[in-house]
Amino acid sequence: MVEDALIHFDGARYRLLGWCIMPNHVHVVIEIVDEHSLTGIVGSWKSFTAKRANSQIGRSGPFWHPDYFDRFMRDEGHLARTVVYAEHNPVKAGLVAEAFNWRWSSARFRKT
Repeated sequence: MVEDALIHFDGARYRLLGWCIMPNHVHVVIEIVDEHSLTGIVGSWKSFTAKRANSQIGRSGPFWHPDYFDRFMRDEGHLARTVVYAEHNPVKAGLVAEAFNWRWSSARFRKT
């Protein structure tokens, strides 16, 4: 469900460059398109997924942490390192041996 929400506006509101959905947090690397704001994009993801998740588990109230962390990419190298960092979170956490084996990450599409 979270991955579907991230992919939904790819190419319209943002360009999705990399992501990784972990058991307790999400990493997303995007390039914003046109006049859309990061606050609006993240708010949309959180609102949509919180409502669906709460409905599925039969609860209400806050689902996500109210804030988020963002970084400005200084150059192509910084961007590339950030995508690698996000996609390798499951490896670092000991959940998989190789990033491309994590089902909920863009790394699975980079397997060569």
